[in-house]
Amino acid sequence: MAIPVIQKAVAIFWSSFIMAGVATLVFFAVFDPFELIAPTWFPNLSRLGAYSIGFFLFWMLTLSTSLLTSFFQRPVEQFNKS
Repeated sequence: MAIPVIQKAVAIFWSSFIMAGVATLVFFAVFDPFELIAPTWFPNLSRLGAYSIGFFLFWMLTLSTSLLTSFFQRPVEQFNKS
């Protein structure tokens, strides 16, 4: 029985969302957003803005790793068909 595409998508997006939240908490517990954004083009960015950008960057990173994991779990027979 094949797993529906929507179930695969939800599993990928939800797990990456949770891990992005954890990564954001850990990262910003160690680093202050004001110290990170001071030398950038956005020196007037608020803390909430920095947290939001950091969260979405972590989400894109964990989403890409989840997508690659899902891609590499496919059976080899799907690729070897001639």
